[in-house]
Amino acid sequence: MSRAAFTGRARINYLSTLAFDEDFLKRIASCCQDVEVRQWTCDHDSEIPDEVWAQVDVLHTSTVFCHPRQAPRLRWVQLDTSGVDHLQALPIWAHPAGQQISLTTIGGVSPVPLAEYVLWSILGTAHRLPALLQARSGHDWPTPEDRWQRMLPAPVRGATVGVVGYGRIGREIGRLAQAFGMHVLGVSRTAGRRVAGADEFYGAAPLETSPAAVELFAPEQLSEVARRSDYLVVVVPLTAATRDLVSAEVLDVLKDQAVLINVARGGIVDESALRAGLRSGRIRAAVLDVFDDEPLAADNSWWDEPNVFVTPHVSGLAPDYSAQVLDIVCENLRRFDAGRPLLNLVDRVQGY
Repeated sequence: MSRAAFTGRARINYLSTLAFDEDFLKRIASCCQDVEVRQWTCDHDSEIPDEVWAQVDVLHTSTVFCHPRQAPRLRWVQLDTSGVDHLQALPIWAHPAGQQISLTTIGGVSPVPLAEYVLWSILGTAHRLPALLQARSGHDWPTPEDRWQRMLPAPVRGATVGVVGYGRIGREIGRLAQAFGMHVLGVSRTAGRRVAGADEFYGAAPLETSPAAVELFAPEQLSEVARRSDYLVVVVPLTAATRDLVSAEVLDVLKDQAVLINVARGGIVDESALRAGLRSGRIRAAVLDVFDDEPLAADNSWWDEPNVFVTPHVSGLAPDYSAQVLDIVCENLRRFDAGRPLLNLVDRVQGY
């Protein structure tokens, strides 16, 4: 366990359970007046003394949460994650009446690299990356006939990509897909309606897709999107409404020889039905960055499934990640100090 403290006039008590360096903590301490910054790096709330919890106004964490009764002054939790599904069974989610605890995320850090990962997945599967890697690992230069049969690219220009979750990340995926001449179908709970002011989210305004080339659908129309999609990309948050959303029924109507790409969370795609579709040859390939059970066990069959590219939950990793997180935390701390709305505020009703 490591601790670092930078003490000023203690009007706001900020506690980090994460392992930030001294420069990071000093920047937080200097972003507004009268803030005490304390770091207590740990894996469980029991490692932090009750007297520390009792003084916390702001908690910056990923997975360490006390019961709200232990932190009567706590008013805001800055998550170091984009998703919030891991909180929804905890007391901090259903906070007691009278103790209004805001939750905010680091949403906005990952849309660009995550969208690039999706386009890499589309191009990689279109250009038969699994077969190419197999040839490389086996030092196997195929015959001309074998090259045409196993390595002929699938079309990207003119293909249709269905983006299940057409929010900030989904729009960036759509923009890149359009640059490759793809047609975009977006599935969104709000069906394209703007539901929040631009200042409520971190990050630059997204570069918009061409509206004429995007068709928007409600979640209950997902099967129609699946029927038309050459590439189905799953990028929705995991909530009660999205759990098992890409069900066996949806996968059964997926366009023949389509590719499924999951960069969302495990629990959204029916893995058994996906495996059956791949093994039957009806689903051409899958790129999976997330799974029902993580970390993926060494003996899990997904590692060796033909025409599946497995990555270890890395699609959201972003260059300059720490600097962007620091921007969010400092801006939100200034807003908290001034009583202004926080960036990336979680809607507990919607679940994200």
